[in-house]
Amino acid sequence: MAEVKGGSYVPFYGKADSSVMVKGFQMDKHPVTNRQFLAFVKLNPQWRRSAVKRIYADGNYLAGWQNDSTLGHSMLEDAPVTNVSWFAAKAYCNAIGKTLPTINQWEYAAMADETTRDARTKASYNQHILSWYEKPNTSGLPVGHTTPNYWGIMDLHGLVWEWTEDFSEVMLSGESRRDVSTDNSMFCGSGSVGASDLMNYAAFMRFAFRGSLKANYCVQNQGFRCVSK
Repeated sequence: MAEVKGGSYVPFYGKADSSVMVKGFQMDKHPVTNRQFLAFVKLNPQWRRSAVKRIYADGNYLAGWQNDSTLGHSMLEDAPVTNVSWFAAKAYCNAIGKTLPTINQWEYAAMADETTRDARTKASYNQHILSWYEKPNTSGLPVGHTTPNYWGIMDLHGLVWEWTEDFSEVMLSGESRRDVSTDNSMFCGSGSVGASDLMNYAAFMRFAFRGSLKANYCVQNQGFRCVSK
């Protein structure tokens, strides 16, 4: 794990003068791998593909595995595990005495580039992330694929999307037209007015992706990593 020293930052959805304090924490240097998750399901049979309840993981759970205890033929042991639900990711972290990162912890650690704690104002930083969004099938690459950032953490951008503990809190009431909220300022693109940087398309895409998820969803290019105090 890498040590991330505490500090303050302005969240993507936050006013410029309303920074949030983030206490120091430890974060996994890499996403959890296929090898690590395979060891977990062998010790916790309730999380095997054939046994997991659909309320905790949809039909894509561990898609590509040959069976409960064997990875797919083309899957690398050191590639990040994907097609895991929020429930499964949370259970893994808890089993080893850790937790999923909060949105603030993840964003705070991920706003660093190789040399700067907060690189969000750098055009090169955001362009690097956007260029990854255009690449297909990076989820099958081994962890350690990217250069360590300021904290010594790798693959926060450039490999897979990652679950956060409180991912569902990014949803704004009235985001959907099916919502009964009468606050019209939150419909469609109007909610973006509350963003701290209207040109940060990379962050808009992250938050939009988080907002589209349900906890039992299992997505081909989404994995997770753990944190601890």
